[in-house]
Amino acid sequence: MTDAGPDPPRGPGPAFFRRHPWLSAIGVAAAVGLAVSGAATYLIQRYATFPPPKGISDPGIVDAQQGERLWLDVGGDRVEAWFLPARHAPARAPLLVYSHGNAELIDNRAAEFGPLRDGGIGILLVEYPGYGRSGGSPSETSLTAALVAGYDWAINDSRVDPDRMAGYGRSLGGGAIAQLAARRPLAALVLESTFENFEDIVMRYGVPRRFLINHFNTRAVLEGYRGPVLLLHGSLDTLFDSRNARALAKAAPRATLHLSACGHADCPPQWELVRSFLARNGI
Repeated sequence: MTDAGPDPPRGPGPAFFRRHPWLSAIGVAAAVGLAVSGAATYLIQRYATFPPPKGISDPGIVDAQQGERLWLDVGGDRVEAWFLPARHAPARAPLLVYSHGNAELIDNRAAEFGPLRDGGIGILLVEYPGYGRSGGSPSETSLTAALVAGYDWAINDSRVDPDRMAGYGRSLGGGAIAQLAARRPLAALVLESTFENFEDIVMRYGVPRRFLINHFNTRAVLEGYRGPVLLLHGSLDTLFDSRNARALAKAAPRATLHLSACGHADCPPQWELVRSFLARNGI
């Protein structure tokens, strides 16, 4: 038999803590504090990133817009998407994949795209997982997966020209569309009222960087994106300062920046500007 030597130190035993009960109390308090801090950090991020939508749910809008309701499989959850076909277009038309802001629903945006549809461009609106009638839970990962699922459906649909698919995202949706562009080829991007990096936004709430859950690093995506980018932003935006748009314009090799005298959620639609941008770039 080999002598393995004395047993290694095992730390203080129960008798030690019975003699020093205050150490046990400190340990319990520290564990409780960490648990509460972790829960608070998660809830702050969840509310700041994915607050309950304020818009009115009205699933009948898709029928009123002569659209088609789709159900995408996203990690086993059913996520809703609406396909609004182009009007007066050839059999295979361009498509704009759209992602809305974080307090909205696809129901609230569907009626706005008439000018683009009249111009021969189809629209695909993809809902956030866990929003409206969609299953799942919203996160950067699940929202990106939903957009990828919508893209993969569209590229195999005979009504869509796969070489003329572009992305349009507003506010948080701009960060999500950028993540789609990092994973699937998009011929152009339109980003409205979007940020450089969502980490910087959430850290304003006191969340340490090491605890961040969602990142949405839009700037990093645009640095590697070679297609044309149209950046729309309000010069009076106090949620995502217009410096975000200027920084994104510097990051994207083929960026066009358009500033309007408006805030974050009150900017008027710029459909003619979007149409001319897409037309100039063959979409």
